[in-house]
Amino acid sequence: MRFINKRMVLTICLFTLASGAIYAQEIIKDSVKAVKNISNIRQKIDGVIATVGDYNILDSDIDKSFLEISSQGGSVKDISRCQMLGKLLEDKLYAHQAVQDSIVVTDAEVKSKMDEQLNYMVEQLGSMDKVVKYFKKANEEDFKTDLAEIIKLNKLTSEMQKKIVDAVEITPEEVRNFFKKIPAAELPMFGAELEVAQIIVAPKVSPEDKQKVIDKLKEFKKEVQEGSSFATKAVLYSQDPGSSSNGGFYKMNKKTPFVKEFKDVAFSLGEGEISEPFETDFGFHIIYIEKIRGQDVDLRHILLIPSVTEQSLKDAKERISLIKKKIEDKGVSFADAARTESDEKETRANGGLLVNPKTQDTHFELTKMDPSLYAQVSNLKEGEISLPLIDTDQSGKKKYKLIMVTNKIEEHTADYSKDYIKIKALALKEKQINAIAKWSEEKIKETYIKINGQYRDCPFTNNWLKK
Repeated sequence: MRFINKRMVLTICLFTLASGAIYAQEIIKDSVKAVKNISNIRQKIDGVIATVGDYNILDSDIDKSFLEISSQGGSVKDISRCQMLGKLLEDKLYAHQAVQDSIVVTDAEVKSKMDEQLNYMVEQLGSMDKVVKYFKKANEEDFKTDLAEIIKLNKLTSEMQKKIVDAVEITPEEVRNFFKKIPAAELPMFGAELEVAQIIVAPKVSPEDKQKVIDKLKEFKKEVQEGSSFATKAVLYSQDPGSSSNGGFYKMNKKTPFVKEFKDVAFSLGEGEISEPFETDFGFHIIYIEKIRGQDVDLRHILLIPSVTEQSLKDAKERISLIKKKIEDKGVSFADAARTESDEKETRANGGLLVNPKTQDTHFELTKMDPSLYAQVSNLKEGEISLPLIDTDQSGKKKYKLIMVTNKIEEHTADYSKDYIKIKALALKEKQINAIAKWSEEKIKETYIKINGQYRDCPFTNNWLKK
């Protein structure tokens, strides 16, 4: 399942609320004089300074963007009002075209995202009143109205951007040509990397403990059918940290990267139906289908994880210790032991090799490695096996594992044959940037855009004035 990084949510919420959907794209510096002190911006009558399709941009939108960057500790001294307007124009162009392309953002999606963000804002600031005061809104209703509009705009913008870059593909020949045109003196350096394999032994759960959670989920289903709220039960009882605070809500389609068992059940149900309890690697679930919209499904689920006894943990540790001894005695290789003994399906077939989720290859750059994994492998020599380590995942499930560093790669200059995956990613990124630039150029030509007053003198990077 997916898990939300709580620490990041408030920062994103705070930034987008006041800035009017500013995304993490680079703002190119220009020669216009930077705003030195936001508090000293002269008072003026707020008005529409630009229009993109059906979207207006107010002068105050720029002020809000500056104020929010400052409130988050960012520097605005090198960002001009023209640059900030250029970024707002980009966002409105994406959102406008998303509507033209029939990209739909439902009220349910907006409400779900808003509830999620409000929960974390209140958690961080202490109360809804403090949240409203922080954003300088007159009341809670006005704040929620503004937040809903921004969430919808952000979603339209991100979906349009995704649609553009997802259509970009790159061939091996293009990757080769990209690499060839890089001067030898400018070839990128890749940091030291490791390849890591692991063997997992999970404690056995007794049939009695499994039946307890199955019976509890059946009880939840019956109570919901009699009128109780599924969402409330998910908040109170679900052990999925990625959705419990949001009432167990997920939006998914057949391409969503959920485990097969979960997707099979979800797409077998009709609107308004609740599944029987079923098992995945995460535990036991029930699913409620809230809405079916074409290929998309809005659902809620409750996850319960059977308890593990101390004896089961002790048995798991003994089993993995025996596996370690067998490998060290040369009775079996680490890879073969992983294939036959590991309880982790995702790595078992690959001899236990971990796949880097960011690059989709087996190399982990030391400086970018997950801190918890780095702590476990940093002192291991190539070919050395760790002691049995107890590992607790984000849902609270415990397991034992062995880790081995199968390959150490020193820092080096990019090599086409050894670093093809990384070079391909760089080449694809360049092609995606070019695709976005071409798309923007074409859509600016065919979209109604008007810029008023002094802002017509801005030296925009894009041809917003259609000169």
